[in-house]
Amino acid sequence: MAEVEQSLTQPETIDTKENERVPEPCIVVIFGASGDLTKRKLLPALYHLKQQSLLPEEFAVVGVARRDLSATFTADMQDGIIKGGGVDAGDSSLKPFLDHVKYFATNFDDDEGFEKLKAFLADLDKQFGTKGNRLFYLAVAPEFFADITDRLGKHGMAKATGETKFVNVVIEKPFGTDLESAKKLNDEINRVLSEDQIFRIDHYLGKETVQNILVFRFGNGIFEPIWNRNYIDHVEITAAESIGIEGRGPFYEQAGALRDVLQNHVMEVLSFVAMEPPDSFEADAVRIEKLKVWRAIEPIPVADTVRGQYAAGTVDGQKVIGYREEERVNPKSSTETYAAMKVQVENWRWAGVPFYIRAGKRLNKRVTEVTVVFKQPPLHLFKTNTKDGKVQPNVLKIRIQPDEGITLMFGAKIPGPTTDVKPVEMHFSYADAFGKSSANGYERLLLDAMLGDGTLFAHRDGVEATWALMTPILEAWAANPAKDFPNYEAGTWGPECSDELLKRDGRKWHKL
Repeated sequence: MAEVEQSLTQPETIDTKENERVPEPCIVVIFGASGDLTKRKLLPALYHLKQQSLLPEEFAVVGVARRDLSATFTADMQDGIIKGGGVDAGDSSLKPFLDHVKYFATNFDDDEGFEKLKAFLADLDKQFGTKGNRLFYLAVAPEFFADITDRLGKHGMAKATGETKFVNVVIEKPFGTDLESAKKLNDEINRVLSEDQIFRIDHYLGKETVQNILVFRFGNGIFEPIWNRNYIDHVEITAAESIGIEGRGPFYEQAGALRDVLQNHVMEVLSFVAMEPPDSFEADAVRIEKLKVWRAIEPIPVADTVRGQYAAGTVDGQKVIGYREEERVNPKSSTETYAAMKVQVENWRWAGVPFYIRAGKRLNKRVTEVTVVFKQPPLHLFKTNTKDGKVQPNVLKIRIQPDEGITLMFGAKIPGPTTDVKPVEMHFSYADAFGKSSANGYERLLLDAMLGDGTLFAHRDGVEATWALMTPILEAWAANPAKDFPNYEAGTWGPECSDELLKRDGRKWHKL
């Protein structure tokens, strides 16, 4: 890999009277701003930060895309903030915020356009007092990542100079399509940017319940002593969607469920569940422990993997078409819309404890959940009303979306003269405890990227470690295309072979 310059000094922070961290003055520059992400997620998230006094007064947003949308961009962003951010149209802070939102049109391979963009941003520095600090957000197709980064470097926008404290770059997934492409992309970007400047974003890590996994584990003495192979039988991680591919046929044909969800979202969640306690919650300390988990995972046998593709069916009472009938999808496509596998983390804490992970489209409902199943007591003393007459194991469920919360299932005596046991639940709901929130998860990630805090972002070594696990599976699947596709109806929980994956170990997926 080419040598990169020494890491930039990351931005200082300002303590407000509420003792919150507020970034230095800066401009957020969003490449690909004509896309849905900017309107539905990024601008609402930035406005939420403004509402919470977590943005500096000296602040601006610049949308960059190839089409000239300067006449409508601000109005479109206002519409997104109101509809997507739960903001009242009469909010008195909305217009002052939008006065700081600008637009610039250029092609991503246009050197003259980038030179003009540089001058445009410099003028905004003078207008808003943003001191040259930048957060570039690449909300573009992956083929533009390296081109945009190269031109930022070529035109002197990739490094902090003078009074500028930071230039950071957020990169959306997918980050590579396999190990080789991920390494190539990492090398290309590292030629321009130091690793401390790069923030590979996974929006799952912005979700409160994912972050709460660490608080739950390491902030509560009741669970940490039993969070190991001595007490846990197995772990299930499910990322289920009821929607289809929503018109993204060309993208999904190249991606599939494994690339789209398992390699990134699910493996990140797995690392939070399995990691050792870090020395601190500084970015490097957390990254090291996550990396240890991924590197401790044994090579995954193809026999321990399952793939599926949805056929026509019924979801939420509505008839839906099969994947091969979707717009711009090959009618003989072998792309998987469902993937599941058994993962073994071979370290002292987890040896012998299987992690069953799955993700899919057009399943029974939308739900992302971690299920931790504890071992049974050694002696069954009590009767129960279950079919096998055994007391059900204790089960801990961490619901990431929707209806975020945590549920613990345990056995309780049924009132009466006999000592019969029935499973009951204790449930914690985020909404009940803290109220409904209009936040979308990008608030924390955007704030951290401006502050230079990489704790909740992917590092290159982590990206390459997860691709090293998944690439052999992708290659094996490509060499042996599935002959039974489509193999599950839309509106079900996936193909029968997914149930067999657990059944042969004497287990079954828990109800969601």
